[in-house]
Amino acid sequence: MSRDQAKAIIEKLVERFAEHRKEYHLADYNEQKARQDFINPFFKALGWDIDNEKGDSEAYREVIYEDKVVVKGKAKAPDYGFRLSGSGKKRLFYVEAKKPSVPLKTNKESAYQLRRYGSSAQAHVSILTNFEDFIIYDCSKVPNLNDAATVARLKHIHFEDYVKEFDFIYDIFSHEAVTKGRFDKFVQASATKKGTDTLDKRFVQSLDQWRKYLATSFAVNNKKINDEELNFAVQLTIDRLIFLRFCEDRSVEPYGQLQKAASKGDAYKNLLDLFKQADDKYNSGLFDFGKDKITTSLKIDNKVIKNVIDDLYYPKCNYEFSVMPVEILGNAYEQFLGKVIRITPSRGVKIEEKPEVRKAGGVYYTPQYVVDYIVKNTVGKLIDGKTPKEIEKIKIVDPSCGSGSFLLGAFEYLLSYHINWYHNKGFAEKKGKDNPFTPQGTLTTHEKKRILLSSIYGVDIDANAVEVTKLSLLLKCMEGETEASIKQQIIMFHERVLPDLDNNIKDGNSLVDTDYYDEQIDLGYERKIKPFSWKKGFPEIFKSGGFNAVIGNPPYGAVYDDHQKDYFVSHYKTVEGRYDNFELFIEKGIKLAEKNGVLSFIIPSPFLTNLYSRKLRQHIVSDCNLKEVVSFSMQVFEDPTVHTCIIIVSPTSDPKGKVIVKNNVDSIHKLNSNEHFEMSQDEIKKNANFVIDVFINPIAKNIIDKLHSKSKTLGDVCYIRQCIKTGDDEIYVTSSNSKLKDPWKKSLRGKSIQRYNTVETDLYLKYGDWLARNWKNKSFYETNKIAIRETGKRITATLDLDNRYFLSSIYAIYFKQAELNNENDLKFLLGILNSELANYFIKLIALNLTEGAFTKVRTNQLARLPIIQTQSKGSLSLKNEIIKNVDLLLKLNSELKEVKLHTKTDQIKQRIEHSEEKINQTVYELYELTPAEIKVVEGGANE
Repeated sequence: MSRDQAKAIIEKLVERFAEHRKEYHLADYNEQKARQDFINPFFKALGWDIDNEKGDSEAYREVIYEDKVVVKGKAKAPDYGFRLSGSGKKRLFYVEAKKPSVPLKTNKESAYQLRRYGSSAQAHVSILTNFEDFIIYDCSKVPNLNDAATVARLKHIHFEDYVKEFDFIYDIFSHEAVTKGRFDKFVQASATKKGTDTLDKRFVQSLDQWRKYLATSFAVNNKKINDEELNFAVQLTIDRLIFLRFCEDRSVEPYGQLQKAASKGDAYKNLLDLFKQADDKYNSGLFDFGKDKITTSLKIDNKVIKNVIDDLYYPKCNYEFSVMPVEILGNAYEQFLGKVIRITPSRGVKIEEKPEVRKAGGVYYTPQYVVDYIVKNTVGKLIDGKTPKEIEKIKIVDPSCGSGSFLLGAFEYLLSYHINWYHNKGFAEKKGKDNPFTPQGTLTTHEKKRILLSSIYGVDIDANAVEVTKLSLLLKCMEGETEASIKQQIIMFHERVLPDLDNNIKDGNSLVDTDYYDEQIDLGYERKIKPFSWKKGFPEIFKSGGFNAVIGNPPYGAVYDDHQKDYFVSHYKTVEGRYDNFELFIEKGIKLAEKNGVLSFIIPSPFLTNLYSRKLRQHIVSDCNLKEVVSFSMQVFEDPTVHTCIIIVSPTSDPKGKVIVKNNVDSIHKLNSNEHFEMSQDEIKKNANFVIDVFINPIAKNIIDKLHSKSKTLGDVCYIRQCIKTGDDEIYVTSSNSKLKDPWKKSLRGKSIQRYNTVETDLYLKYGDWLARNWKNKSFYETNKIAIRETGKRITATLDLDNRYFLSSIYAIYFKQAELNNENDLKFLLGILNSELANYFIKLIALNLTEGAFTKVRTNQLARLPIIQTQSKGSLSLKNEIIKNVDLLLKLNSELKEVKLHTKTDQIKQRIEHSEEKINQTVYELYELTPAEIKVVEGGANE
């Protein structure tokens, strides 16, 4: 249907509604009639397959009628859920329908109902309509019961304005608009996803509150319980309650059974009885009292249990578990698991961040779009075209699974693939055990169990994280089930509903094998380290060569003692100098993968260029096959200082290997586009430090090659010195207006300098034997040199002729040939370093200049700068032109500090800008760049 046809249909609907409007406000004209007469045709005109005319599987039809039984005290689901065909369970937006007599402009109950479902399902924009009114709500924040109907309202359109507002409605909510990304842009512009009341953040607050209630009561009423047992008991109790509460809202368990258990008698004992019944039914391991020797003997106050359970039900509960994505639970738990409970001497409890979380500055969960991309480009490619029987042989692992987001993403991808495969092969028509579908069009739990147990594996050092991963996967198994479908499957397959995941998801240290026991460390220390043998943990997988896909977001940073450091040095061949946790996981992950397998992690971007990652990069491009690199310029995690990239690696080398590179990825659309360039692994091997230059596309490469053909590198002609780290600037650094004597030395730090300017000249460093050996060489400082700032959004350098002793935020640069270390040659070099050409080069190899981001240039990156050798008469003339303008800039910047009259300030600034531009043009001429090449450089340097 064309746009004009859609408009004509909606115009006729409006005319009919206006003509009989009074009749539609009568009591007997109900919601069902309004849907049939007006709302269905309205969305059908917008291109939506309301009646599933395409014949998609029930689990994948575009428009889902959310008709759930209304239970007392429980809001029913919205009437429609809209999604793209074949996209899985993710709802794009909900539509809640009412009869025309309901005054939607002021009806806060209807608005709350829609917003509660929208926020719980992460449908950040949704619609409330009775056809008379079309009201769009921002559902990104969790609503409050007493919110007015106007709260979070984005737009209200009366039916008389539908034709006038047609372009707006069509350009956002039509099927065409959704497929072209216009709906997503509207959501991003309208919904405040980063507000403090987003679902995951609110749910974390609830988890924290429940943890405190339970922990306090357990600690007071059970005098012998220790910290470890208390953490276990609290976590397991919350997990069990959430699992059963999810099942209730999804009609798998009787609604309100937890409330009933807490309403009389010994509430905790009643709960334990429910948990034991659940074990008979589900066999999930979550309710296994053979393993759990702690919770059955504990006592807890009735009031505490009742308070926690009341928080899980309407109206106190803001969440609707029937539509809440399991992924949200994992995101919330990721934050929750960053804290630990400690019992105080007075039997109180203290909840505090784990040391590793404090060091990392918090917990940052992986966004779903990153999970989806990694899964699609690893698991997706492995299973493409395969039958369910063939897929059984594919083994997927996350060696630092945390709360299970990557394993959940992989499992969801496998489920979606199987649904489509079975549907296309006609299995929905088969009878009995041969039909893998429930009446709702989802896979049976029997089939989901088979897929989960055969393909999904994980390890984590945090035992509680392991349990959360299991919980998330089990809840994913329960999606789409009802109490009737569960009973039917129990009868049909004669087995409990869910799998026991103990053999798939394990607790242990992925990086440390059991040979660590040979070190004869005390038992308490061993229990802290948790050595784990992969070959003994998963013997059948390693008999077949290893895992087919290794995926995840390994931890960044590390808190290691000397014992562990010694172990890593002796067991990991790529360890060198300072190393990070994620680098160990990359090497381990490559070992875990079978020869035709694949590894994909999201990791910090400095890995691509950092000098200390050199051996690992060498291993990847020489012994393996680096298949893809995605470099983000968008902020993936909440921490703005963490730049990230995705790598995809095959453990088997390919002499002709090409690397697909996606650089400057600044949107989800760009991440999923086909826009990329290819890089040869041989090119990376030619680089002395195996740096992976993701910003050097084919156009830039031609320019870089041209620059290098005419030059030597800065590292060839100059020393680049990292300077003094005091460890305590309050003791060893001071500012003074009077000249201090030995051991105080004139100094500079990063903020002391600007381009061609020193703005802080009264800084002194206490120089002496306290210094580490690396910084005791006075020749690093007592020479003419260039100061270049370590951090910033571009190269910032100036000249030092005062023998200043630089602090760690500045690099010292001076010529290796002493005779070149004169003022003129240094000024010439300074002009090149501050030029747009040098800035362009550094940006390509080092800096991701995201707005507001913290950036850092390293010595090995500076060392690659091409410095032209001026030998011909023409080049010497250009050199002198650069020196003349550098002289002028040093003088003008010095004058600028003294000028007070703003008119003169403007004149000097204008002259400075002119001289800098003269240097840029002279540098282009010196390096013989063409006008087209200059255009590329200036575009790249100023982005």
